[in-house]
Amino acid sequence: MILTVTINPLLEKVLYFKSLNEFSANRSYKEELKAGGKGINVSRQLNYLGVENLTFTFLGGNNGKDLRSTLTKEGINFTAIASKSETRWGTVIHNENDNSIKSYFSPNQELTEKEVTDFIAKLEKVIPNHSIIVLSGSSPCKEADRIFPAAIEIANNEDKIVVLDTYGDHLEECLKAAPTVVHNNVDEVENSLSINLKEDESKIDFLNNLYDKGVKLSFLTEGGKPFYSSKFDFNYKIFPKQVIVKDATGSGDAFTAGIVYGLHYSFVFDEFTKIAAALGSLNAESFDTCKVDKEKAMHLSASIEIESIGKRMKLIDDSPNY
Repeated sequence: MILTVTINPLLEKVLYFKSLNEFSANRSYKEELKAGGKGINVSRQLNYLGVENLTFTFLGGNNGKDLRSTLTKEGINFTAIASKSETRWGTVIHNENDNSIKSYFSPNQELTEKEVTDFIAKLEKVIPNHSIIVLSGSSPCKEADRIFPAAIEIANNEDKIVVLDTYGDHLEECLKAAPTVVHNNVDEVENSLSINLKEDESKIDFLNNLYDKGVKLSFLTEGGKPFYSSKFDFNYKIFPKQVIVKDATGSGDAFTAGIVYGLHYSFVFDEFTKIAAALGSLNAESFDTCKVDKEKAMHLSASIEIESIGKRMKLIDDSPNY
């Protein structure tokens, strides 16, 4: 079973408009509440892939109650630590006239040291019961920065696979803790670590540096552009299919879900990397977040190309044994 961890969840209120007039008041014709946060998105996509999972998060205040109801309505299995502060919220404006999306978010919630300690204590109890631990999304505050590094240490001690997809001030400490798998966006890494990854060589060097830290699988994506990956000291360039983008929100989370899906079923590297790339592309084609149909992803994955760099790609049975 898979455990996804989201320490900065989001309650989204989506307002739908036929059109918008910037010089007058606008009234939506429909509204929806949606559950957000990167780990929650991963869980949703795993549900669509038929993989049993549990998401673990913080919930606080009335927003937390609404998010709890939304998760239940969506069929996302979850457990949570209560927080005194309100769960953050966002308003998403969908203008159907030009199919545009605009998002506005509240400040991150503040967590107390006790809430963080309680969260880590619960991780110590739930991690041993799961095979893959997915740590996704940003940290909401300085107090919470120690959660992901602690989770990686706990999971490594339990010999679990850890998939990390995060950014921000705590990223460096997370990488030092040596998760099994790392997925990052180029912009997120540059901003979080104050490094330059504009050149292809610098991207490959970054992946090699992760391997030196003990990371066994790395994926450095860049929207719909070709991206780089590594398995141990083998480097690859992946060419995703180009699509007409409607809303790229959650595409990185759909990609992460694809990696987790492949590891869960012990697929070989090239197979699950293609599936992950297909999920990311198909998610961007839709206004829905992480609701990609499994069969569509499998079909598209067959057309995605992977090129080995430096060493010949291993096409033997390299089923995960991490």
